[in-house]
Amino acid sequence: MNAPRIKRFYKTASLERSGERYRILLDGRAARTRTRNELAAPTEKLAAAIVAEWAAQHEEIEQSKMPLTGILSAAIDGGEGAAEEWREDILDYLKSDLVCYRAIEPAALVKRQADGWDPYLEFARQEFGAALVVTSGIVAVDQPGIAADAVRKALSEQSPETLFALRLATAITGSAVLALALWRRAFPPGEIFEASRIDERFQEERWGVDDEAKAREDRMRAEFMSVSRFLRMLK
Repeated sequence: MNAPRIKRFYKTASLERSGERYRILLDGRAARTRTRNELAAPTEKLAAAIVAEWAAQHEEIEQSKMPLTGILSAAIDGGEGAAEEWREDILDYLKSDLVCYRAIEPAALVKRQADGWDPYLEFARQEFGAALVVTSGIVAVDQPGIAADAVRKALSEQSPETLFALRLATAITGSAVLALALWRRAFPPGEIFEASRIDERFQEERWGVDDEAKAREDRMRAEFMSVSRFLRMLK
């Protein structure tokens, strides 16, 4: 179903500093999230980008064109209470991470996965001390507890905004490792997204592109790039 249309109800969008955060103002009044919390960003860069989203709206507000607003709103509404859940969701993906499960055949796909994913495993090892186990086929493999502990430690002091964005990136890619690489800016965002699509690209080369799947991927890519922008503006 399409989101309900909302007429633009304000003339100007602006920001102001309030303590350690930056409030988004509409006609001088605080903008609100869906659950009526104040919409306030932890950095001026992010607040300015969100103000730009509001200012760019026309007669009707198109929420699909306000991705940063949506991410921040959801993070605020979840709050500290949801932060631990988001952290554990990320760690759950680490137990069966995309980049750890490899094809047995054909050889061309096996090589493509190794070439595409091994650099990310090396990043996780060097950046967090998380040495993950790789397996072939669908047989599950237990990851070392020390690897999860290392990532948990790195995430332990992160803000709800960071954890929510990382959870989104993890769900989009199917990989906590790829999401962590996005967070630490270890590889370009577009390259990280493509790493999550290695299997799909291989199938497209063999069987062609499905229009419905392509449209879904385009939406995923757009969301991933918005998450990337969001994370970069938190610093």
